[in-house]
Formats: sequence, C-alpha cells, structure tokens
Amino acid sequence: MKTLKLLFLTLTLGTTSLSTQATEPTTITAPKQVSGFYQHQVGDLQITALLDGTNFMSPSLFKGIPQQQVHEILKKYYADQEKGIQTSVNAFLVNTGTSLVLVDSGAASCFGSHLGSVLTNLKASGYQPEQVDTILLTHLHPDHVCGISKDGKANFPNATVYVSSDEAGYWLDPKQAAKLPKEKQAGYEGTVKHIKQAIAPYQDKQRFKTYKLGDDIQGFKVINTAGHTPGHFSYELKSKGENVVFIGDIVHSHTVQFDKPETAIEYDIDPKKAVQTRLKQFANFAKNGKTIAAPHLPFPGIGHIYSQDGKSYQWMPIHFKD
Repeated sequence: MKTLKLLFLTLTLGTTSLSTQATEPTTITAPKQVSGFYQHQVGDLQITALLDGTNFMSPSLFKGIPQQQVHEILKKYYADQEKGIQTSVNAFLVNTGTSLVLVDSGAASCFGSHLGSVLTNLKASGYQPEQVDTILLTHLHPDHVCGISKDGKANFPNATVYVSSDEAGYWLDPKQAAKLPKEKQAGYEGTVKHIKQAIAPYQDKQRFKTYKLGDDIQGFKVINTAGHTPGHFSYELKSKGENVVFIGDIVHSHTVQFDKPETAIEYDIDPKKAVQTRLKQFANFAKNGKTIAAPHLPFPGIGHIYSQDGKSYQWMPIHFKD
C-alpha cells in the first residue's frame, strides 16, 4: 500500500512540474536596427550613404498645391501618416581613392535625439572621422552643418569645410537679419546660432573656406542650385563615364514633389526660384540618366529620376548590390 501511495505522489508531483514548465512565458529580445550605412560604387568611386535619422514633416509644409491633392498623392504612395510624412536625413562619404570627402553632415543634436547618427554610422561603415580631409556643404541649414562639430570641437579634425561664398555671406553677415521681415528674424537668428557653433572649430584653424561658381574642389564640380537658400550649391563628380550629383535640398519629398515638381516647401527661402531650380535640374537628370544622391529622399537616397512626359517624375532607387 505504501508503495502505491509513493508512486501516486511521484506521478502527481511530476505532472505538476511538467505543467508548470509548460506555462512559463518565453521572452525573445528584439535586436536593434542594423547600422545605417550603404556602400555604392560609381566608376572608381565608393559612395557610402550615411543615415543621420528619420524625421517627420507636416503635409501643410507643401506650398502652392491644395492640401486635398497633397493627401491624395501621399495616400497613393502609402505615405499619409498621422504623425507626418517620414523623410530621411542622409549624408554621403565619397572615397575617391586619394581623398575622403563628406558631403553634408547631418543634424547632430540640433533637431533632437531622433537625429545625429552620421558619426556613428561612419565608424560602423569602416572609416574613421580623422580620415576625412574634405567636407562639402550644399548649404548651411542645421541638418546639413551641425554634424561637423560637437561641444566646440571638430568631429573631423583633419578636414577643411567648404561652402559657397553666397551661402556664407547670407548667414554670416551681421546686417542680414535687419533686411528680413520681422516675423522671420527670430528664426533666422536661431539658425545662425547653430551655424556659428558648428563652424567655429574650423574657423579657428583656418579650415573653413568658401568657393564660387566655376571652382573645382577635389574633382567635384560645383553647380549653382540656389532657391532653397541663396547660396545653395550641388556637386557633380565623374568617374569612368558615370556621373553622380549630390543635389542637396532641391527636393524634400519623393512623393509630392515628384508628382508635382512645381510644389514648394515651407523651408524654401525663395520658393519661386527653388521651383525653377528643381524643374531645370529634374529635366536634366532625367534626360541624361545621372545618378543622384539626395539628403532627404528615402535612405540610402541614391537613385535616378525618370519622366515619361517631362512634367511629372518618378524616383527610381538603386538596386541593392553586395
């Protein structure tokens, strides 16, 4: 009898133990997103796209187009998000074989903690900031210039920073603020504060330089694409018959501003001129099949522009290559 009782007790305890083990929750930790860099070959050049982060824009920022039409276009592209239209902030590192050139630098902490990953992604891509010898800025808005320094120190201690003389003149002229409408002066001065903090370490070492139309920097041809800002410039580089153009902010949306390229955006200082520039450059890019590298098109922001009718355009991202 005792033997039967012990056997029953053993079976009962065993069943309870198995039941307990079966109901224990299993936790699988979700890994973080992989590093935001993508390397693309153009001729003998290696271009490394660096993601600074993603931002959200309000549909109301688009100008010269009915809001209903904006939402129709966004819906077509599955981009009509309640919290805003997602846009990338990208920078591009170009290895020419003899020089390491950074085109734009991201926002660092100027717009909040959701941006500022350029430096981290540059290191993850296999390069070090000390290797960068040239920085080309398309313009001086904070999401392009703030990434060059931090807390008064240069993030790229061996680099010389270049921007157009028109752009430097607009933002660094102490008399410029008084020329603007009163409602725009505070915004202008806030931007200038960010710019001055970013470029100061380079100015101290005489490593902040300006150029003018017609100049050539490390093989990069400068192209006047003013409108978004008064001294906005793009950069074209050729290798083995292939062309790549770093277009800066001539476009902010691969949806609205491709379907309706005549649409301006709130950030444009001269909206009319910005639209004229985009129409001219889009037509050129589509006709000549140039590779485009864009700071605010979906990461990695490298691809081509296509048009069937010369009026509306399509963004054709590059295909992944290993």
